[in-house]
Amino acid sequence: MWAIAPALLMGWALGANDAANVCGLAVTVGALRFRAAVLLTALFVLAGAGLSGQAGMGTYRALAEHGLAGAFLVALSAALTITLMTGRGLPVSTSQAAVGAILGVALAAGKPVDLRILGRIVLSWVSSPLGAMVLAFLLHGLVTPFLSRSRLGLETLDRLARWGLILIGVWGAYALGANNVANVTGVFVGAGLLSPAAAGLIGGASIALGALTYSRPVMETIGQKLVQVGTWPALLALAAQAAVLQGFALLGVPVSSSQAVVGAVVGIGLVKGVSAVNLRQILRILLGWILTPALSGLVGALGWVLFRVLLRGG
Repeated sequence: MWAIAPALLMGWALGANDAANVCGLAVTVGALRFRAAVLLTALFVLAGAGLSGQAGMGTYRALAEHGLAGAFLVALSAALTITLMTGRGLPVSTSQAAVGAILGVALAAGKPVDLRILGRIVLSWVSSPLGAMVLAFLLHGLVTPFLSRSRLGLETLDRLARWGLILIGVWGAYALGANNVANVTGVFVGAGLLSPAAAGLIGGASIALGALTYSRPVMETIGQKLVQVGTWPALLALAAQAAVLQGFALLGVPVSSSQAVVGAVVGIGLVKGVSAVNLRQILRILLGWILTPALSGLVGALGWVLFRVLLRGG
């Protein structure tokens, strides 16, 4: 089982980077303490990965097939890239890292790539943050007038919002596991090393471990450095992100929870006007999204070339 060690690192890095996307806003507004938030996230990520995480694995298998050595290099390249970005406190796309590594290794190895599948994946990179942004903006426009006319007291509304953040955070964690476990172990299903069920459980466990051990740096970026939000806007942003993740999980296209939550938070911020959004932070995040697949693909391609050199040398 040593061959899946990079996948375990990848899952750990994914959990560390993406836990903020489902519970970061709840922690920011004080609905949950950090420790309780990551425990809930870990539990429901594991459930989502084990119960609903198999659809996206077929998409990656169709994109490009890899043997054991290729799968090992894909997972290692993606994991190293995500770990680097997480250390910088950037909510990057694990889906982009996985796809970049798959393409880099496939091109270096001379394996065919399904351009139709690649087109669907690239389109999702654009549509998921934009969809979350539009959905969050619309939800704010629909819900806020209702709340302003409500006769419920401010204390009651605040309590409802905090419970809503917890419940939708649980949904978001489940959707995160269902959508993103393919980024961790999907390539090993294609290589024939793991069954889809085993891949879901192993990948989900590694994601949960990352959330439990090293999710605080990115959590400080989401909801604090990007744009300041209140309790109800945070709830609406989280709902938009969870809906986008769940929708793409049903389509079998793994997308980035980071992209979805950033899009949702920006959508909420735009209600107050462009000046409410930290454009400098947005540019840093966009740069991370551009660099992630390129860096992961480059590492994967160089890893394959080095592997072939060492194999011939032996």
